[in-house]
Amino acid sequence: MTILCTVIGRNRHKMIQAEIQEAARQGAQMIELRLDYLTKSPDFKRLLALKPCPLIATVRRQEDGGRWTGTESARQMLLRQAVVAGFDWVDLETEVATVIGRFKNIKRIVSYHNLREIPDDLEELYLRMCEQDADVVKIAVRAQKVSDNLRVLKLMENPPVPTIALCLGDLGFPSRVLAAKFGAPFIYAAFNIERTLSLGIPYFGEMKNTYFLEQVNQATQVFGVIGDPIGHSLSPVVHNAAMRKLGINGVYIPFRVPRGELSVFLKAYEAIPVKGYSVTIPHKEAALALAKTKDQSATIVGAANTLVMQEDGFTAYNTDLDAFRDSLTAALGASADGAASKLAGKGVLVLGAGGVARAVARALQGEGARITVANRSSERAQDLAEDVGCRFVAWEARHNVISDLLINCTPVGMHPHIDEIPVHTSYLRPELAVMDTIYTPENTLLIKEASARGCKTVTGVEMFVRQAATQFRLFTGQEAPLDLLRSIVKRALSPIALPEEEEG
Repeated sequence: MTILCTVIGRNRHKMIQAEIQEAARQGAQMIELRLDYLTKSPDFKRLLALKPCPLIATVRRQEDGGRWTGTESARQMLLRQAVVAGFDWVDLETEVATVIGRFKNIKRIVSYHNLREIPDDLEELYLRMCEQDADVVKIAVRAQKVSDNLRVLKLMENPPVPTIALCLGDLGFPSRVLAAKFGAPFIYAAFNIERTLSLGIPYFGEMKNTYFLEQVNQATQVFGVIGDPIGHSLSPVVHNAAMRKLGINGVYIPFRVPRGELSVFLKAYEAIPVKGYSVTIPHKEAALALAKTKDQSATIVGAANTLVMQEDGFTAYNTDLDAFRDSLTAALGASADGAASKLAGKGVLVLGAGGVARAVARALQGEGARITVANRSSERAQDLAEDVGCRFVAWEARHNVISDLLINCTPVGMHPHIDEIPVHTSYLRPELAVMDTIYTPENTLLIKEASARGCKTVTGVEMFVRQAATQFRLFTGQEAPLDLLRSIVKRALSPIALPEEEEG
């Protein structure tokens, strides 16, 4: 079983002591103390008092991402003192592992950090480290491309010495979770969310309560969300919680995949394998093109927000279509005859021409609405209008469109650009209904301004929850607990939570 090792780095002894005890209260089974963060010489008696679990002593050099500013000889002396003082583990870079010998029963982590790249001789370097009297070998290198995680994780296949191998940076985040599936003895996570202790290091509470990392093992099925950007996606929160609730041994991970690299990514990660993906900006149309088979929903929309692995390749779906229709119907209070009683013949202005806009336009078309599309790229707006059989106007002319319903399918107003709005406030008349497909934040500036002017408003939360629930069923064959998903999203979007990004 992989242990979640929480990392503490503070400049004052008092704060370190407090965080040690709080981390233990929250279930930490191992703690790394970053002694390079202290502004004064360590008082080991204070630091080791009431030690609640095994402690690792680390003094990280600046070139390795640490804060040590003293001489190298002074650093090595401090490491020796930490070992004698009573720490359970000591972290020694590969260059000094032969200089500082083993002392009694103190365990040794022989480590290598590269904040810039993966060295060409990574595999040879790893084998040399395995011969340096290590209890654990740790390699942390900067990912430069989507396949780098797999090269690094491969080091943990049948290792001669227990090994932690991971990639740094946002491209490298998946390796921090997948390392548990590959048998890493422990995985690092920062205890304090406000402390940037390493490039891309996750937060202890996130790894414990979102990814349930200590329950990930070799048999764990892997799912994920593909996009760029993807760092604050809410999809991992809801999918992982649903799997845990239903007792499914699975983990759902965010994968940042730059535009144009989807094909390479999908092929590379067949090695894990990943059983299914949610797909968001900017890959929805590319995902459809790469799929072996296409569900009717994806074919109708012309974009896929879901890929499910089958024996002969991926099947593409689009769960936005029904999710939009159902959430709008519920919000507008359609009669028993369905949404058509509310939308037939109504003028609808759709802002955007991407994957979500295509799903929205197709759903509206099926309800008999009169659709007008506007997008910053007139060419994309025209393509969508031709596909759906509706009008399009230049972005600059959007305010001239007379409509009963405005739907924002652009990222304008999405975190972190929460002060932006896709239309002038003068367009927001009381008789206009307004829907924003963005759910991060739930109450975008567009929703706030529309509500203030008496418009009926619909946020993107319900659409997100419904499309995620359908994806979950496609991934696992089980129905997602909708009420649980709703409560998780609402809690995550509360003012005390970190804001997230649009999903699909």
